[in-house]
Amino acid sequence: MLVRRIPRGKAAAYGQLAALAGDARQARQVAWILHAAPESAGLPWHRVVGAGGRISLPGRGGREQARRLRAEGVRVGQGGAVDLKTYGWKPRLSTGRRPPISENDLNRI
Repeated sequence: MLVRRIPRGKAAAYGQLAALAGDARQARQVAWILHAAPESAGLPWHRVVGAGGRISLPGRGGREQARRLRAEGVRVGQGGAVDLKTYGWKPRLSTGRRPPISENDLNRI
């Protein structure tokens, strides 16, 4: 599961996870999958940010995401900005082609 591989103190973009899962055009699908996952799944959802390193959750969710990232040592700037050059996750890339992401594809994300 990709989200579980993001280490503490690092962040990844929704689009990055979509690309790693096989379809770079499915960033919104990744967001919906994470949103729909139960808290009991224990996913580090807070390590996933929007394009350009911005926290994209509104209100309380965004504040909680920023709090969790800061607790892991990630600097969160004005407007929920995370510097992906400093804190971005750089996984080893797979060359295998994968089918498009479906809404029930939590195991790949």
